[in-house]
Amino acid sequence: MDWTWGPADTWDKTKAFLQALLASLPARPKALLVISGHWEETAFTASTAMDPQLIFDYSGFPEDTYRLTWPAPGDPELAMQVADLLHSAGLPASTSSSRGYDHGVFVPLKVVFPEAEIPVVTLSLTHSLDPALHLAAGRALEPLRDQGVLIVGSGMSWHNLRAFMNPETLDRSRQFDDWLTNAVEASPAERDDLLPRWAEAPFARFAHPREEHLIPLMVAAGAAGNDSGRCIFNDAPMQAVNSAYRFG
Repeated sequence: MDWTWGPADTWDKTKAFLQALLASLPARPKALLVISGHWEETAFTASTAMDPQLIFDYSGFPEDTYRLTWPAPGDPELAMQVADLLHSAGLPASTSSSRGYDHGVFVPLKVVFPEAEIPVVTLSLTHSLDPALHLAAGRALEPLRDQGVLIVGSGMSWHNLRAFMNPETLDRSRQFDDWLTNAVEASPAERDDLLPRWAEAPFARFAHPREEHLIPLMVAAGAAGNDSGRCIFNDAPMQAVNSAYRFG
C-alpha cells in the first residue's frame, strides 16, 4: 500500500461527489469551459483544438495511468468567443490550436462525464496569478452561462503536497477552509472584496505555497456575477481539508 497517497479508499468520497455532479445540475451543459490550475501563459489562452489530446503531465504513477482515454471534442468557435470576450474587457487574451487536456481537466471530468460527449474548451491562467485579474476574467466570461456553458475552475482549495499527512495539517487546513468558505458564501460584493485578499487568511501560504491551484476559483467566482456561492463538498483526504464550491 502506498501511504504517500493514502489507503485505497482515500479519494472515494471525492469520486462519489464527482459521479453525482451531473445529475445535480439544473440542466445538461451544452459545453464546458474549464480553467485549469495546470496551464499558465502570458495571456489568458483558450484552446481552439478540435480534437484535444491528453497531456500526461505527471510522473511516478502506475503504467496504466498513462493509457487513459477521454476523447471529448473541443469547440473552436466557443474558444474564439472566449478570447473575444476577454479582449473586449481589455484583458490579455490569445488562443492555442494545439493545447490538449492536462490532468486537471481529464482526470475529474472523466469521472463526471464518462461518455465524453460534451464539447470542452480549456482556458489558461496567466503567469501573474493575480486574483483580481482572474476575477475580472470571470466577469467577462459570465455571458457564456446564458448559452448553457458550464464554467469550471479546476484546482484544489488546499494544495501543499509536502504537508499531506503532517500532524499539523488537519487543523491548519480547516482554519484556511473555514475562511475560504466564508468568503465564497459572502454576499457577491463582499466576496469580490475578500477573495483577492486570500493571502491574509489563516495559514494561507501553508495551504498554497504557490497559488496556481486556487486561482481557477477566482475565475469561477467572477463569472458568478450576482449569484451566491456555496460549499457543496467537503472532505479531508490525507488529513488536509478540501472543499468544492458552486455558484448559482
